[in-house]
Order: sequence, then C-alpha cells, then structure tokens
Amino acid sequence: MSNLFQLGDFKLHSGVVSFWKIDCDALTLEDWSALARIAYMKTIRFREVVGIPEGGLKLAEALKPYRFPNPGYPILIVDDVLTTGASMEEARGQVQGETIGLVVFARSHCPEWVTALFYCR
Repeated sequence: MSNLFQLGDFKLHSGVVSFWKIDCDALTLEDWSALARIAYMKTIRFREVVGIPEGGLKLAEALKPYRFPNPGYPILIVDDVLTTGASMEEARGQVQGETIGLVVFARSHCPEWVTALFYCR
C-alpha cells in the first residue's frame, strides 16, 4: 500500500510536474465511505453522481446511497484530486443538465461550480 501524500518528482495526470502528489489509491473503502458522508453534508442534493476515471470512481460509488432521484436536482460530478480543473470541465461538457462538482483534494483554485473537501496548495 502506498502513502496518501508522496514526495518525489511526479508528472501529474494534468501534465503538471510536481515535487509531491496525492495518491488516493492509498485510501480504503472505509475512507471513501467517510469522505462520501462528509461530501454529502457539504453539497446540495443531487439526483445522480458521475465519477471521473480513475480517481473519482470510488467516490462516486460511495456517494450513490446519498442520491435523491428527483429530476429537479443537479448531477454531481466527482473526482479525487483537482489540479487544473480541466478534467472536471471536460466531464461537465459531456453531461446533459445542471451540474455541480466535488473533489476530495484541490491543489489549486476550484471553478465556482466545484466544491473541495480539502485544499492542498
């Protein structure tokens, strides 16, 4: 098992080069469940959850029990780590209807429609 926070020379998914990274593969299913509960308490109601591969898939799965299948609620787009926001914006462009976003960790400023549980700048 790897550490959640790692030091070294890393090229992140966004293409950014960093001396540290957040490796959410280190999180357990219990961690994801706890993060989903925290996320539920920080967001408005949502009707569906979409996870960005690969990082957002475990969070999306953990958030499924918190859905409200009402067509008046937005679709929640989730990811584990936001660096530039490009993956979130790309996913938003592929979803029909009103969207809100949530990430566990934000390495930079989030777009106004995205909430971060934790900022790591």
